[in-house]
Amino acid sequence: MAYNAVEMKDWQISEAAEKKMPTPDEWREKLGLKKDELMPYGRLARLDFMQIMKRLKKKKDGKYIEVTAITPTPLGEGKSTTSCGLMEGMGKIGLNVGGALRQPSGGPTMNIKGTAAGGGNSLLIPMTEFSMGLTGDINDIMNGHNLAMVALNARMQHERNYNDEQLKRLTKMKRLDIDPTRVEMGWIIDFCAQGLRDIIMGIGGRYDGFTMQSKFGIAVSSELMAILSIITDLADMRKRLGNITVAFDKRGKPVTTSDLEVAGAMTAFMRNTINPTLMCTAEYQPCMVHAGPFANIAVGQSSIIADRIGLKLFDYHVTESGFGADIGFEKFWNVKCRYSGLKPHVSVLTTTIRALKMHGGGPKVVAGLDLDPAYIKENVKLLEKGIPNMEHHIKTIRKAGVNPVVCINAFHMDTKKELALVRKYAEAAGARCAVSTHWVDGGDGAVDFAEAVKEACDDKTMFKFLYPLETKLRDRVEKIAKTVYGAKGVSWTPEAEAKAKTLESDPKYDDYATMMVKTHLSLTHDPALKGVPKGWTLPIRDILIYSGAKFLCPCAGTISLMPGTSSNPAFRRIDVDVKTGKVRGLF
Repeated sequence: MAYNAVEMKDWQISEAAEKKMPTPDEWREKLGLKKDELMPYGRLARLDFMQIMKRLKKKKDGKYIEVTAITPTPLGEGKSTTSCGLMEGMGKIGLNVGGALRQPSGGPTMNIKGTAAGGGNSLLIPMTEFSMGLTGDINDIMNGHNLAMVALNARMQHERNYNDEQLKRLTKMKRLDIDPTRVEMGWIIDFCAQGLRDIIMGIGGRYDGFTMQSKFGIAVSSELMAILSIITDLADMRKRLGNITVAFDKRGKPVTTSDLEVAGAMTAFMRNTINPTLMCTAEYQPCMVHAGPFANIAVGQSSIIADRIGLKLFDYHVTESGFGADIGFEKFWNVKCRYSGLKPHVSVLTTTIRALKMHGGGPKVVAGLDLDPAYIKENVKLLEKGIPNMEHHIKTIRKAGVNPVVCINAFHMDTKKELALVRKYAEAAGARCAVSTHWVDGGDGAVDFAEAVKEACDDKTMFKFLYPLETKLRDRVEKIAKTVYGAKGVSWTPEAEAKAKTLESDPKYDDYATMMVKTHLSLTHDPALKGVPKGWTLPIRDILIYSGAKFLCPCAGTISLMPGTSSNPAFRRIDVDVKTGKVRGLF
């Protein structure tokens, strides 16, 4: 049943659909799970990753479908909505389908962008639980991350207050001699709190901590979230958490969480996060939620663990990548698939008419403000000027040897002439294309889309990485910049180039993944440059080192790890019905 998505809010659709949502016991029977493989958590349940994989390790994997997008407007173009719509459409044509999406951050949920639960009739339910903490993974990540900072600051205080003999006698610790000017980590909180971007901590007396400059990032930007995205099992998690670089000592040597003797306790906080949470679409296709967003620094993917489970449980498994294909698909292609050993059959390129009009030179799109009339009325010329952005992303997907399917995520103001134009160019670029009205019509509106993806899954693929693992860091960046972004080259600040040379000369970093850091609002480093800019150079100003996740993160432009809260945030419209206890106003 499709609900009236035009008149009903997303939380109202979720509330209505939840009345028939399967119980944990019903899910166990429907998915063929053993009793100890599904762990109830209120109306939700966690899937026991290790138990399921142990039992199904010899079962053949299903078809692997990745969902990405063209370069988006600040509003987002509906990758989660498209992922849910695809699952619903495949369900309508009788396929055994499921998926994996990322857990939303409380920052965007309480700000402008929304909950990342999809929308309309293409929605993940129960939406309130999804939007407000779920089964606690982000909270566990915050506790684990901030415990490392507690250990660091306390250690610095004790080393300041005691001499070597006292330190050994009173604390049973050796001196780490941490350099207060080279503390790499900061604190995290899962809100958009711009007032915490740069802070001074430890103000007070001798026993009030070590006084130093510090910072906050949003929780999902934590290296712990990046680690959760890529781990293979609990032992892998424990090892990576112990290798996180928290600071450097005064000789320039890394100080890790293992040096601070805090990695075990961090793992204790994180131990349950290894098991994905089971949810479903509004039409009851199963969908796991695991790992988080923030593809600027982290990998920005639903986890390898969830994908491995899904490929065993479902004939068709849908997974989501963050941001546009230049960031999300590139990291899926060259990082996630390299780590997991999995190869996709199809990549869905989520496309909207409004985004293509923006790339054609349309007025600025601002989150929280009404769209300019240019995006609401038919304008084929403006649309045609923006289509090269879509063509660019299709070429990127094809370079990976993956079959692209363009999904036009249709809005009510899109005209038949506009939709036909996009289809014509998409097919000319070598992609299948389907118009999908899943937001309004649910699975019924996504049948053609589902058929196109099913057909593409049966085509032969020639998956290949963009570069071999032995490629040096600067050569990797050059390859990504030219091939994926369309730059003419790369420029390095003297500091960044010196750092790159040092990293390239140390074999320890040879197998680190290259995790590019740039804006998602443009193919370039400049969010104001739309379409497919020509003749530009990608500037690299720094390289971040995530030694637990084993990421080297070249930074193009300035990226903040702590977004700001807008002047008209969503929390102003969220409340609780005190008679029923139900949350209202969540989009």
